[in-house]
Amino acid sequence: MKFILGKKIEMSQMFDEKGKVIPVTLISAGPCVVLQKKTKEKEGYNALQVGFIKIEKKSKVKKTMKGKEYRYIKEFLVINDQLSKNVGDAINLAEFKEGDKVNIVGISKGKGFQGAVKRHGFSGRNATHGAKHEARTVGSIGQRFPQHTIKGRRMPGRMGYERVTVKNLIVAKIDAENNILALKGAVPGHRGTLLEIRG
Repeated sequence: MKFILGKKIEMSQMFDEKGKVIPVTLISAGPCVVLQKKTKEKEGYNALQVGFIKIEKKSKVKKTMKGKEYRYIKEFLVINDQLSKNVGDAINLAEFKEGDKVNIVGISKGKGFQGAVKRHGFSGRNATHGAKHEARTVGSIGQRFPQHTIKGRRMPGRMGYERVTVKNLIVAKIDAENNILALKGAVPGHRGTLLEIRG
C-alpha cells in the first residue's frame, strides 16, 4: 500500500494523444517523513505516523512537538511487510507511477446553513392548490407516535465540511522534481486543503 500527504493546488486540464481534453487536479504531494512506527506488540496495531511540511520558525514549535516539528501529522494503517520503513525515512512521489489508481481523503468545501431542497435534493411543495410561501419548505416532519422528531431526519442544517473519500482516481502525470501530482477528475476541498493519498 502506497500513501503520501499533499495539498490541493488547483484544477487544470491536459490533452491526451488523441487531443481529447482531460480535467485534472494538481496536488503538491510530499515529501513526507516517517515520525513514528507503531506495532501490534506495543500499540495494538500496525501504523506509520507521517509528517508533512516542516515548521521552520522556532517560535511556532512547542515543547510537546519535540522531534515532530511538522505542520501536518497523520497515521496510515499498514500490514506487517510494510513496516520496513524506519523513523526518518522519506516518502515521496517516486513510489507512485502514471496509471496508478488512488483513493483521496479530504475535507469537502463548507457551504454554510442550507435548506432541505439544496442540502438533500427535496423537490419542494406544490406551487398551486393553496400552498402559499411554501415552495421550498420541508413539510411535515413528525408523526403521532413517538411525539418527537426521529434522529437522522433530513432537515435544513450545515452543509459540507465533511470528511470525504473519492475512490479510484487515475494518476495522469507525475512531476517528481517539483513534487506535483496530477489526478484525473476532481478531489474534495478548496485550494490548500490537506489530502491523504492512498494507492
